[in-house]
Amino acid sequence: MVESPFLLIAATSAAAGLTAGFVMHRSDFCVTAMFRDLFLVGDFFLLRMLVLLVVVSMVAFELGRAGGMLTPYPFPLLGPGSLATLIGGLVFGIGMVLAGGCVVGTLYKLGAGSMISAVAFLGLLAGSALYAEWHPWWSAFARATALGPALTLPQWLDVAPALLILPLAAVGAAYLYRCRRRGLLTRPAYAAGHIPPWQAALILAAVGFVSWLFIGMPLGITTSYAKLGASVEALFWPGHVAGLAYFQALGLNYTPPFATEPVSGGAGPQLDAIAAIQYPLIVGIILGAAVSALQVREWRLHWRIPPRHYASALLGGLLLGAGARMVPGCNIWHLWGGLPILAVQSLLFLLGILPGAWIGGKLLTRYVVR
Repeated sequence: MVESPFLLIAATSAAAGLTAGFVMHRSDFCVTAMFRDLFLVGDFFLLRMLVLLVVVSMVAFELGRAGGMLTPYPFPLLGPGSLATLIGGLVFGIGMVLAGGCVVGTLYKLGAGSMISAVAFLGLLAGSALYAEWHPWWSAFARATALGPALTLPQWLDVAPALLILPLAAVGAAYLYRCRRRGLLTRPAYAAGHIPPWQAALILAAVGFVSWLFIGMPLGITTSYAKLGASVEALFWPGHVAGLAYFQALGLNYTPPFATEPVSGGAGPQLDAIAAIQYPLIVGIILGAAVSALQVREWRLHWRIPPRHYASALLGGLLLGAGARMVPGCNIWHLWGGLPILAVQSLLFLLGILPGAWIGGKLLTRYVVR
């Protein structure tokens, strides 16, 4: 046990971010494209990579749980599923398509020099901070429409997690094996230093496991978008920020692995456990992608883009930030972390993000990409 877990948490997050940013850039592992391409061109290739990541994580997380390695279980900040989760996922899905990247895709593309991702990042901060204005009634709506206290489907059905997770993982593995036999998990690539997406999926699943092992939860960053937005807002309207309930609440309160004392944190501008977990992850993803782009001599500022694309990125970022807080959580948190343990909130988020991505694709092709 360590007396102060913050150094271990920050170091693990930074390493996870550097790895994720590097790998996602080299493989162009874009969660937004997984759903966008499904609806725009009927391409399932990248979505199969998500299935691979989830199936591997299901097995790893369940073995870690059964072996007592992953604590706490379920991980902190998960809540019960509700109608608010479904609506938030819908808003998030629209936003990520219009922004051209999700909350992590925006970061690794920003690290490679994308100015449109920089605009989407600013929109993310603004949307996350704006959510605090309607948080009280939205949280009341979430409580009123909650499906129950159970956090995971096994808890809801009162069965051992392995009885649901391992059979589902076996079905997923059989599907992936069939895809592999038909050559559907690989595509020719000629870019220097390219990492095949299936390899990226395996690496990112391992990163998620390591994050839970040493920090106590899988990858997640969107609470820190609210923190950063609140920090900027506090420079101009400190009294207003201090009066918003969302920025004063401490939603995280848990004892990390290898620690003896609990830590806490929230969406407010203060430096706390949330900042220790997520700030190094954000910086690591940006730097990891920058290092990758520099190594293959691809780093440069991409800014000569039509104005309507910048407008779409800003609007998409606003919707992404607001939607992530309405859920609460993002696609990385729920699809890479909650879905493998069959979290009810994550399942509802997935049901929301699918029609959201479809709507986002329709808006994109009608108003942005002509």
